[in-house]
Amino acid sequence: MKIQVDDVATIGRIAKAARKNQHIRQDDLGSMIDCSHKFIGDVEKGKASVECGRVLRLLNELGIKVHLDLPDDIADELSL
Repeated sequence: MKIQVDDVATIGRIAKAARKNQHIRQDDLGSMIDCSHKFIGDVEKGKASVECGRVLRLLNELGIKVHLDLPDDIADELSL
């Protein structure tokens, strides 16, 4: 399923749903990605100041892939 994400709160709701669906506790997920359970909670609450790299690690650990839909001119500039 593809979901358009326009805010951090949506990422948080998705991460929480995926974690609960996999029956993973916040503490355990934190250990898996070397972060605190507080960080996991901050992501799930949609806190805007969470570190992007850690969020990507969290999503990856939960099996969630992130794809960016780039305008053609930007993609051309990046030679992707």
